[in-house]
Amino acid sequence: MSQTGGFWNWKTILIGAQMLFVAFGAMVLMPLLTGLDPSVALFTAGLGTLLFQWITRRSIPVFLASSFVFVAPISHAVKQWGVPATMGALFCTAVVYVILGVLVKWRGPGFLHRLMPPVVTGPIIMVIGLSLAPTAVNFAMGMSGNGEMQMFAYGDALLVSMVSLLVTMLVAALGHGLFRLLPILCGVVSGYLTALAMGMVDFSGVNQAGWLSVPTFIAPTFYWPAILFMMPVALAPAIEHVGDVLAISNVTGKDYIRKPGLHRTLTGDGVASMVAALFGGPPNTTYSEVTGAVMLTRVFNPVVMTWTAIFAILLAFIGKFGLLLQSIPTPVMGGILILMFGSIASVGMNTLIKAQVDLHAQRNLVIVAVTLIFGIGGMVMGNGDFTLQGISLCGLVAVLLNQVLPHAPFMADDLHEEQEYVDDLLAHVRKKERDERT
Repeated sequence: MSQTGGFWNWKTILIGAQMLFVAFGAMVLMPLLTGLDPSVALFTAGLGTLLFQWITRRSIPVFLASSFVFVAPISHAVKQWGVPATMGALFCTAVVYVILGVLVKWRGPGFLHRLMPPVVTGPIIMVIGLSLAPTAVNFAMGMSGNGEMQMFAYGDALLVSMVSLLVTMLVAALGHGLFRLLPILCGVVSGYLTALAMGMVDFSGVNQAGWLSVPTFIAPTFYWPAILFMMPVALAPAIEHVGDVLAISNVTGKDYIRKPGLHRTLTGDGVASMVAALFGGPPNTTYSEVTGAVMLTRVFNPVVMTWTAIFAILLAFIGKFGLLLQSIPTPVMGGILILMFGSIASVGMNTLIKAQVDLHAQRNLVIVAVTLIFGIGGMVMGNGDFTLQGISLCGLVAVLLNQVLPHAPFMADDLHEEQEYVDDLLAHVRKKERDERT
């Protein structure tokens, strides 16, 4: 079926709850990794989705939630400047989305592709995954993300993380139907149960919490070094957003690039992320898991996502639930992140392959090589309060190199070789014609 009943139809409500179940694992994992409140992330995901629907005239069946592109930048910014300054920086980053939406309205949807072709976005996405690899491995071995502190015994942590990883891989590779869309959730549950059996879970916070409570909202503050560090990160998720809109267009058979328009979807994503920052939540993005669920269920009614958003908001106010999420041991997340961060790097590689980017061309090789080494090697530029590093530096460098490096000129030797090839081809055709006449 392509549509369900009206807004209050019980099937619509039930499918809306199911969509939240699909998105849940990734949605709460991102704030847990960055030290943000998962209950706030639930609230801002629901509110952001409702705002997106309002701006796009409730025409697209997508759900917005925590963006993994921002894991590394948020982790660094929180450590360097604190959560309020990070939220202010994320607010300004979301403004970039809205500006891009205005530029797309003015210059057309091809504007983003010209600014950031696959030779730019491919290595940036690879850096996002590869730069996070040490965090995943450290978590899996029972250490803190930076590897400075042993939080769980090595043997216990390795067992728990490998259970999480194995279950996530098996469900992703062998699962069928809706079950196949829940590898992260299955990995979290299996790892959590294993950690519980080994005495690694602390329930003290859950026992002390009330059933109903207001999430810990945090207002942003605006600090220029944090803002300038974070803003270039907007480039990669903007391209990811275009891909997600194209994907849901293919699933539903409707051209959302044209109607409601890419400028509206970008603006909707930007406004959703701006509001998230005002409450202390992570930036939002359209979730591919939910797009997969839409394709599987063939339910294209955007009202379903309205109910998904409502359920997310309601769940955010259940106090014990939020603290239960925070009780998940880091080795559980480490096992899942090994696969997840590796998958992000693979997406970047696939971006280069699908676009047939020729790395024999020196221009392309320079862009990819410099971007990768800057990102993975931890290059830092600047001093004092203002520095550029990580995804921010990579995104800016890749875009600038793409704009300033000239395309290879058509050399005289190349022209000579081309002429020889054409002459040989014409000679072969003439000989064949003569043979046919005789």
